Amino acid sequence: MQTLGVSDSAPKSEGRIKSLLWPSIQSASDVDYLGIQGYWVCTLVAAMTLIVALFTLAQPIDARQAILVLLFFGLLSLFFYIGGVGVREGSRFAAVIVFVVYLLDTLTALLSSPVSGGSLIRLAISAVLLSNLRATWIGARWVPGAEESALPPRRSATLGDKFVDQLPRWLWPKIRIPYYLLSAFVSLLVLLSWVAILLKPSVR
Repeated sequence: MQTLGVSDSAPKSEGRIKSLLWPSIQSASDVDYLGIQGYWVCTLVAAMTLIVALFTLAQPIDARQAILVLLFFGLLSLFFYIGGVGVREGSRFAAVIVFVVYLLDTLTALLSSPVSGGSLIRLAISAVLLSNLRATWIGARWVPGAEESALPPRRSATLGDKFVDQLPRWLWPKIRIPYYLLSAFVSLLVLLSWVAILLKPSVR
């Protein structure tokens, strides 16, 4: 049985809901599980960002606006996915910047439109990303030493294993430095959007 790329061969010390909302680490398997969980959470956020882009493109907008939407949401989606790759590899920077950018983007959405079902979903995802940040932080402090502290081996038997276990390990060392630059650029774009929304009511 396999759920979100986590097989039962690496048992957790706590339930899935608790590990998602308030994780703790008692074994090396927990460290590995929380890395996989964070990877899937960020991948889901990246996919949802693309869905938002599709809904935006469905609105009556001109070609120039459509290109800007594609560029902005495409970069944002890429940013969240690669952030998930970093989280899978235990990067505290990736976990922090993903949470901060998503929170700023959520605040921008809340300022530009009244609270709705979509806004509540965004707030819930922000809470999950905060929990993901905590999990990455405490996971990075795990110090393997004894034999029982060794992290579980990465699997490669199935396509899902390759996506969850092998791809992040291969990709992160190659993309880590460019991701820092992408993070700065995306953070600036989101921050400018937030400031523009704040200043808009005072411009008449």
